[in-house]
Amino acid sequence: MEAEEGNKVMRVPCVKDLAKEALSRVPDRYIHAVDIDPIVCNSPSSPQIPVIDLSNLLSCDHHVKEAEVHKLHLASQQWGFFQVINHGVREDLVEKMKKGVKELFDLPMEEKNKLWQKAGEMEGFGQMFEVSEQQKLNWVDVFYVFTLPSHLRNTRLFPNIPLPFREDLEEYSVEVREVARKILGGMAEALGMKKEEMKESFGEGGQSMRINYYPPCPQPQDVIGINAHTDGTALTVLLQVNDVVGLQIKHDGVWVPVLPLPHSFVVNIGDVLQIITNGAYTSVEHRAIINSKMERISIATFYGPGREGYIGRQRAFWAQKSPRCSRR
Repeated sequence: MEAEEGNKVMRVPCVKDLAKEALSRVPDRYIHAVDIDPIVCNSPSSPQIPVIDLSNLLSCDHHVKEAEVHKLHLASQQWGFFQVINHGVREDLVEKMKKGVKELFDLPMEEKNKLWQKAGEMEGFGQMFEVSEQQKLNWVDVFYVFTLPSHLRNTRLFPNIPLPFREDLEEYSVEVREVARKILGGMAEALGMKKEEMKESFGEGGQSMRINYYPPCPQPQDVIGINAHTDGTALTVLLQVNDVVGLQIKHDGVWVPVLPLPHSFVVNIGDVLQIITNGAYTSVEHRAIINSKMERISIATFYGPGREGYIGRQRAFWAQKSPRCSRR
């Protein structure tokens, strides 16, 4: 993987290839032991993030809808994270995406090189946050791509994504955008905003995806999948491809593991939405940890204002163009 230092391009190892070597000890550049906060709430009675039923949020029954809007409001205030069930994205499409991303990371290196990041770009295979040869590395391989609006896609990269995954990715991006918009509509209602005001803040909307592959590691306690951070976008909609737990969120001063429900998305509030809501809704720190025996794969879809959107009186540049948003 390549990272840029000034005008020089560095080659960063592909972690999937490292994991194949059956290492007894990982290279020193991946050791983060002194930086990892060990305070984790792991008991059977650990609190879990709230669950929002999107079908209830859209219900024609006033009482059902009102109750779900209230749940969404509390989840956004108190947690900044929630799981969404009955989201309306076709299950067969979700399964195609899961299959497609596994095949994407299993491509031979010759094919991956066609989709590799170029110097000065964020999109493609590679890492986006390595800026020096002394920097600690995360135990993750990444594929990052702008998805919507389609006229802003990378014309070098997007057409080279293998079929049928490219077509599934296009369809999935549209359906997940609708999920994000429906959630934002519910939030507008909960905050007493007019839906037109929320729509004006986002304009056409901008969307990108970060697909993360975390191979197993012999020293999971000493490495980190992704460092603690908040997302610089408005909403992140996360699809977990397999059942391996790895996402943790900071809640009441401790790290809480997120146990994903079947047929659900994990959704979190980003910095842009915290700004739009004047801090009523919170952008919360989260991180990804590593498993010693099993790989973990996730698809994070970031949704934020389009170029024509407004936040207050400031013109909002596409949030997905900022590297800060594209983690997890």
